[in-house]
Amino acid sequence: MSTPRTAPILVAALVLLSGCSGVLPGDGTPTETSTPTDRPSSTPTAAPTETEAEAAYTQTPHTGCQPGAIEKNGTCQAVTSGGNADIFDAENLSAITSERTTVDGTPGYLARPADDGEYPAVVMIHEWWGLNENIEHMADILAGHGYVVFAVDLYDGEVAANSSEAARLSGQVRENPDVAVSKMSRAVSGLRERSDTTDRVASLGWCFGGGQSLQLSLSDADLNATVIYYGTLATNESTLQRVDGPVLGVFGSEDQVVGIENVREFDRTLGEVGVEREIYVYEGAGHAFANPSGESFRPNDTRDAWAKTLTFLDENLRTNESAT
Repeated sequence: MSTPRTAPILVAALVLLSGCSGVLPGDGTPTETSTPTDRPSSTPTAAPTETEAEAAYTQTPHTGCQPGAIEKNGTCQAVTSGGNADIFDAENLSAITSERTTVDGTPGYLARPADDGEYPAVVMIHEWWGLNENIEHMADILAGHGYVVFAVDLYDGEVAANSSEAARLSGQVRENPDVAVSKMSRAVSGLRERSDTTDRVASLGWCFGGGQSLQLSLSDADLNATVIYYGTLATNESTLQRVDGPVLGVFGSEDQVVGIENVREFDRTLGEVGVEREIYVYEGAGHAFANPSGESFRPNDTRDAWAKTLTFLDENLRTNESAT
């Protein structure tokens, strides 16, 4: 298997970027793989008010199908068979249990280790297709690594079969962003109240869900870590002061939805407000490179990004230290 090439972005501190959005790299962007240097610790910020818990920014609408997935009639099919999970090394995972259920009134899919015990938790957020079998498989895999995973359903049971339906459903969420933030926030608090969880919770989302992961982190949900795969970003300093770090960001250098300059500004602003972060940009990768439904899919980069995700979650959720 070839080694993925990542392009480090250097600002106040070195951080790494990985994701699925297509953007053109700027002049002079390094192409050699590097490892992060010591990262700055997050600085305390004031507790969010009720107003701050509302959606903090407007996400860019996702338009069209993924490259290579467009049919002659202009439609494209979503991933529903768990194909994304097939590229992950899922051997030696713990046995799990799973069910469709609600957590504090929020509908979704709950997967957890079968053995009794207390485990850190992750709120997983689907792509613009909705909570399909692909996302459920990803929740199963992450649960097998020793997490209680709740994949929220922001579409109330609907799953898109083509891009038109996906645009309609994601548009409804973007038109009422505070509703989605409320659902996800209830999931966070509900997970913490369970007898099988610790007090540490992270968010994780892809594309549309990556933007929602950031929205949740900017709310008053008090996350212990935030994972964003090529989601729409906020770059305003006053907004990002409320983010729950540390942050893991995954992006592609050829993403035309989340531009590389936007990623750089996001990274730079996080550094300015003192948020610990790891930002990875995969050289040559476009938007949604971690989804196997189109030509933009890059299995080696996806495997590498997922390994970094597991390490990030392990380092930030499996700790005896108090939540920050």
